[in-house]
Amino acid sequence: MKIIVIGAGVAGLSIGWRLAQGGARVTVLERAQPGRGATWASAGMIAATAEIEEGDTPQARLARHAASLWPHFAREIEEVSGIDPGYRVDGTLIVARSPAEAASLERRAKGSAALDFLMPSAASLLEPLLSDNVAGALFDPDEAQVNNRALALALGIAFQKAGGALKINEPVVRFEIETGRAAAARTPFALYRADAFVLAAGAWSSRIEGLPADASPAVIPVKGEMIALSPKGDAIPKHMVWGNEVYVVPRHHRLLVGATVTREGFDTRITRAAADWLYAHATGLMPPLAEWDLADHWAGLRPGSPDDRPLIGPSSLDGLFVASGQFRNGILFAPAIAAMMRDVVLDGALPQPAFDPRRFAKEPPSTYL
Repeated sequence: MKIIVIGAGVAGLSIGWRLAQGGARVTVLERAQPGRGATWASAGMIAATAEIEEGDTPQARLARHAASLWPHFAREIEEVSGIDPGYRVDGTLIVARSPAEAASLERRAKGSAALDFLMPSAASLLEPLLSDNVAGALFDPDEAQVNNRALALALGIAFQKAGGALKINEPVVRFEIETGRAAAARTPFALYRADAFVLAAGAWSSRIEGLPADASPAVIPVKGEMIALSPKGDAIPKHMVWGNEVYVVPRHHRLLVGATVTREGFDTRITRAAADWLYAHATGLMPPLAEWDLADHWAGLRPGSPDDRPLIGPSSLDGLFVASGQFRNGILFAPAIAAMMRDVVLDGALPQPAFDPRRFAKEPPSTYL
């Protein structure tokens, strides 16, 4: 079976790798450089507790399942590629700044043996940089992170070692449809025919011409800006910390601070307003950060959807499959989505109804599409 995957972010490369391992002949077409979109701009968190609100929803189940796959997934990537993707279990501390927030976190802890509720003094012992204005905290010791930029490089190598072909700087501009099914993907340089196509182009998944309106995925670009701070002295948080509307992630002797969420089309310019907002909220969470230096500032586009759930499975056009709309959780979801798409494309497995891309087929397109 010949398959074209469109997009070489963490989703496209993971899916391509699993499809190639399953015996398919896979080519990944990437509009620019591998892993330089939302994958590059992310913080690399594998944090189901922090990212997904409590409750037994399809998205929460997907997040927990994906997190459970990551230890083996990371080991396999390193063994095949020879590159350490930087997977490490740091734990996540979710900080409450009001009694109401603390009560909510305490209820979550009581509902899970894996979570601990900490009083303010215990939270400060765990992370001494925290503000005195802490009402309590929820601690998940099993939350992890990965070096997202190393991950993209490692996945590209693993995919190619499995027999896949990676074509960079080759944007798909149009689908060609024959007898009611996707038959080919056209780039400025070639026409690629295949038995199946997987659209995993992140925020750009809806920008390819030639698709019927009901087959074009309902993907919305969601801009996110982040900053990195360089420490003064040796003290740096040991865990990922969420609170005061931001999160901080220790990485390579720097502290990543994220992230803004705006819907501004495909604008990826960084703004002083966003940097100031992130800095102010980070220093409100951890006052000593006010003495740290601003080391970096960047922006990226996440693939959102109208209901903030991913789109995973077949489109309404035969031969075309979609893996997009992961919003803030592209890294977290990657191993689970890769396995799901392998089963759907190669074995004809049914998609999870909550994530079926066809659920938006009759809705009008977004103004950003």
